[in-house]
Amino acid sequence: MTEKPASSPLPWLLLLLSVTTGLVDAISVLGLGKVFTANMTGNIVFLGFAAAGAPGFRPVPYLVAILAFLVGALVAGRVGKGHAGLPLRRWLLTAALVEALLLWIAAFVAIGFDIARQSPGASATAIIALTAIAMGFRNATIRQLKIPDLTTTVLTLTLTGLAADSSLAGGGNPNWARRIGSVAAIFLGAAVGAVLVLHWGLATPLVLAGTLVLVGTLACTQHPAAREMVAG
Repeated sequence: MTEKPASSPLPWLLLLLSVTTGLVDAISVLGLGKVFTANMTGNIVFLGFAAAGAPGFRPVPYLVAILAFLVGALVAGRVGKGHAGLPLRRWLLTAALVEALLLWIAAFVAIGFDIARQSPGASATAIIALTAIAMGFRNATIRQLKIPDLTTTVLTLTLTGLAADSSLAGGGNPNWARRIGSVAAIFLGAAVGAVLVLHWGLATPLVLAGTLVLVGTLACTQHPAAREMVAG
């Protein structure tokens, strides 16, 4: 990937995508029975609980999420390599369109879904798979961008860096604003997502997440700096 100029709009786009991660986590955890589709650490832990026979944990949702996430990441890896040497904006728009379409299809599937009863079960499985594919695609794409402290989905290393690189630890507080912004963005998305799920079901936050991804990426690619970047 070519070096990104200071005026790059990419950090702002990734902060917006972090908001959508909070939305998707709210959808999956609150609406689909304690399963994560934006990041996989929780699913591996829950799968371990299910394997041990802990009550309230079923392996199928976690396996579906993990496998679908891997499929999304695999496809995104191929897409990213296929865009090497081409304008970065073309790659970003392709990724955004794929993610938004998957989220909107999931929203359509979610119409009429009963969260309390998790019914129909086929709809729950489909929503898990669709959102996990979208997030796997997103994660693989962001990974290839290699922008520090803005993974858009995982905060463990971000929080670690915030503390370990702080002045209290003898560090120079590098990227502190970006790190705090990343945490705040996911928090905001989760809070808004929770309100939407609890009051309007799953379809509304899914539509919102897809719209934010596509509109935010379109705005990013109109920036003069984005027009000059080349995928590598």
